Amino acid sequence: MRYILSILLLLTLLTVTTTADAGYRDIFGKEFLTKPWAGGLVEESVCIECHTSDIIKPEFRDIPQEWKKSWHYHNDVSCENCHGGDPEDAEMAMSPERGFIGTPKYSEVPEVCGKCHIGILKNYLESGHGKALKASKTGPNCVTCHGSHNIQKASIKIINESRCSKCHSYERAKIMKQALFLTEKKIREIDNDLKKLRSEGVFTDEEDRSLFRTHVEYRTLFHTVNVGLVKKSTDKFAKKLGLIEEKIDKTFKELEFRKNFSAFLMMVFAGLGIVIFLLARTYKD
Repeated sequence: MRYILSILLLLTLLTVTTTADAGYRDIFGKEFLTKPWAGGLVEESVCIECHTSDIIKPEFRDIPQEWKKSWHYHNDVSCENCHGGDPEDAEMAMSPERGFIGTPKYSEVPEVCGKCHIGILKNYLESGHGKALKASKTGPNCVTCHGSHNIQKASIKIINESRCSKCHSYERAKIMKQALFLTEKKIREIDNDLKKLRSEGVFTDEEDRSLFRTHVEYRTLFHTVNVGLVKKSTDKFAKKLGLIEEKIDKTFKELEFRKNFSAFLMMVFAGLGIVIFLLARTYKD
């Protein structure tokens, strides 16, 4: 009897151990092997987990990677900011109760983007592009020019023949690009100068904010697609950018003066050192 009980006890222990071991392997496989710990932690959300899984349609699997290359990603704009829903709750992720709208209708895209880009939406709706969308429901919307997920920082490079000629001739768009060129060039130059100052340890927050505000206003105007208005506003933007440029030039001159003054002081101290050394030798002699 004791022998039989011992065998039953041993079998029970083996069964528990095997079950526990199987559970451990499942947890290990799910929580460790399937996660890229070696490559650093990544953002986890229901949206990303679903869109990178085998259950999603193949045409939707590249969306997370496209988004991670985008200007939105680098500015902490995530899936729920555009599509709504709850990225932390699998059951409610796609619930209208949590504001989920999914893929907006083509004609509704500007309103979705306009939740953040308010000034741009106003100008767009009053532009030829916006009026065409309202009239036909098929005119150009935000996605037509900027794409949907791999959205990059805007520049006048977006105005090009291959993109614009899909809807109309490139001539008018080319005139618009030429009107914007000088302002765009000045913005890039100032941005580069600010980067140089920051690399020298100079605090440039005030200039950064001024440039950002001017750039946003400029981008907003851009969406009117009104060549006459852009040309008319060029002087206004030139003055605003000129004021920022004056501050930057002043800072560069001050920085150069400090460097030269420091070099001068070093030369003075080095000269004094040599004089003291020679006097000391003369005194000994």
